Amino acid sequence: MSGANARRRAVVDQKACAACGCCVKVCPLRAIAVVRGISAQVDPDRCVGCGRCARECPASVIVIWEVEP
Repeated sequence: MSGANARRRAVVDQKACAACGCCVKVCPLRAIAVVRGISAQVDPDRCVGCGRCARECPASVIVIWEVEP
């Protein structure tokens, strides 16, 4: 799904996330947070899909997807 209107967004595999917080530390827009110490969650309204969280994740459980606005 790519196109002029497509937007990138981080998506976390909730079952595989170790809630380490590495992604939270590198997100420039504070769009990701560890919730209840269980897993990271992305605020879709803040995420711009820069990929910093995905690159930093030691478990490689964050991917960047193109989504329609």
